Amino acid sequence: MIDPEIIERLAADQASLRAGVGLAKPAKWSALGSGADVALIWGECAGSGARPYRVTADLRDMGNKCTCPSRKFPCKHVIGLLCLKAEDRAPFPPADVPDWVSDWLSRRRPKATPPVRTGPAPDLQAARATQEPEAADPKAEARRIATAAKREAETTQGVRDALDVLDQWIGDQLRLGLATFMGDLMTRCRQVAARLVDGKAVALARRVDEMPARILALPAGERMRVAVIELGRLVQITCAFRAAPDQPEIRRLVCTAESRESVLAHPDTVHLNTEWEVLAEQQQAQRDRLVAHVVWLLNLGTDGPRFALLLDFSHGATRRGAQFRPGERFRGTVAFYPARIPLRGILLGREPMPDGARAEWPPCGQPPLEAINQTLLAEPWRLEVPLMLPEGRLMRDGAGQHWWRATDGTLALPVISDVKGAWCGTDLTCAVAIWSDHRLELLAAQSAWGRLGHG
Repeated sequence: MIDPEIIERLAADQASLRAGVGLAKPAKWSALGSGADVALIWGECAGSGARPYRVTADLRDMGNKCTCPSRKFPCKHVIGLLCLKAEDRAPFPPADVPDWVSDWLSRRRPKATPPVRTGPAPDLQAARATQEPEAADPKAEARRIATAAKREAETTQGVRDALDVLDQWIGDQLRLGLATFMGDLMTRCRQVAARLVDGKAVALARRVDEMPARILALPAGERMRVAVIELGRLVQITCAFRAAPDQPEIRRLVCTAESRESVLAHPDTVHLNTEWEVLAEQQQAQRDRLVAHVVWLLNLGTDGPRFALLLDFSHGATRRGAQFRPGERFRGTVAFYPARIPLRGILLGREPMPDGARAEWPPCGQPPLEAINQTLLAEPWRLEVPLMLPEGRLMRDGAGQHWWRATDGTLALPVISDVKGAWCGTDLTCAVAIWSDHRLELLAAQSAWGRLGHG
């Protein structure tokens, strides 16, 4: 399966990505097929001319080729073919490799003349080949490394230029006045997001593009304050990237997430094998019909990060069913993306907990405000902070606003108003919530009635 984030990162610009997604329709394709190892795929896409465009891609390194005259690389037809494969919208049956694909492969990786077998029997020869692999061409390897370094440097410079545009844009909003900015919020954010995409700052572009939805979801009296905070976070992100463009966490915020393979191979990746509970599974619509699948996990052990966030993406036309059940408990290993405070992770397998096993939630430990401050001091751009809340109760004031209030009366925090009736007035012995935009979003809680789930 192809990660949609890799396709997004591969696209030359936002227009190519949008056009490619539009081409990911089986009716537009014919002669689809794949090689014996399923890593090579090809197909013919109907274009404006009489003859279809021939498109092929090697999924091992995302090399690709199309016969269209586009100057963009990859073109929209390649993006469409990859999306078609990633979303399983059409079958790619194993077939003999067409001559035009073989010709591309031969020019891309010239085949060596097979040696004449003499001497040892084939099985012994294969064993020797395994023990003494053919040495790679050092010059070719050096060229590959140099090309990759040059490409990385060009990407970094492109991102720097895009961040300069963002800085100027933020200054313009402040100079013209926040009232003007709020009056045309969606258009202004969409315009600068497109400039960021052109500079390969894809992740930051998505954040800017989604900013209006987050702000407009708040009560009118709080929107201006949150807009100022979010603009400040964008400035902090740009400063952090300029100071450390190669740091994985910062690059993830600005460009795109690392591949699964690079995360697992990174020396700073934390692997944690323990018992987990599924707090909630959510689906969030994003730009260009992309759907984010979010799963929050609670570490039931005493070591390692307390929470884990599993994040995956798919296109809107292929929404998948639930993969996790809230309240489900299992043992599994999570590999955390390198970060100051590890949160996002990759689940490397899970096994159901044996019947009768009832691991309790860990103690709440750190007070909520301390946990919020500690996280934001380390990562001031963080949008969501998972928390464990001590014993408390949900209440509603005269204006209809919901609040979580600690039993000892020392703390009260506002709650997103979408609160189920069973929660209100119930004594909660412990709760898990997300702190975002100065409000709590409750995920799950323990009470005298048992486990309560929300969202």
